[in-house]
Amino acid sequence: MITTVEDLVSLLQLASPALPLGAFSYSQGLEAAIEAGCVRDENTARSWITSGLLEVLGRCELPVLFAQMTSWRMNAFDDLKRVDHWFRITRETKELREETEQMGWSLVRLALSLEISDATRRKALADMRPISFPSAYALAAQGLELNSEAAATAYAFSWIENQVSVAVKTVPLGQSAGQKILLALRPVVRRTLEQPRKLDGVSTLAPHLAILSARHETQYSRLFRS
Repeated sequence: MITTVEDLVSLLQLASPALPLGAFSYSQGLEAAIEAGCVRDENTARSWITSGLLEVLGRCELPVLFAQMTSWRMNAFDDLKRVDHWFRITRETKELREETEQMGWSLVRLALSLEISDATRRKALADMRPISFPSAYALAAQGLELNSEAAATAYAFSWIENQVSVAVKTVPLGQSAGQKILLALRPVVRRTLEQPRKLDGVSTLAPHLAILSARHETQYSRLFRS
């Protein structure tokens, strides 16, 4: 729950596309889905993004994010490293692993330069290289004193906003169609956040995404790095 204006501003900053992480250069398999004809209009774009939100973020990334936020609060650095290593090595393809590591390290550098969180946690953060994006994001959320629910909501919204941006540019869709998708996904974000948050039973299985992402690595013409 957001209780102060300061919390809201921190949340907006963390979710902002202006955050210099390089997210705009990635499509997380969506460009390959467009190339393959799986996504071709507003309805199929909304369906693809909904599936990714529920089946990929909801079943893996968000549980990892919640676990890492807890570990940062408790200074459980061994747990942080173990979960981060598991998350990185279970990425479906090389380009998806490189994406989370690049964005993670970009956020680390930003957090260190802004002196987010205390010196002990910043040192632990600097020592975790490579690092996944959820692990770095969890530290930023902790340092900005955001509660887990708010931070995860911002994480999910940033993800769908980037996916919609990719669809608008690449399908292509009109700006109004993109905004309609964002509005339609509001209840899906809530459903995603209501899924189990424990790491027990977390699954990274996404065969369709893995196949398309692997194809994307050798796709003849592309705008995005994943």
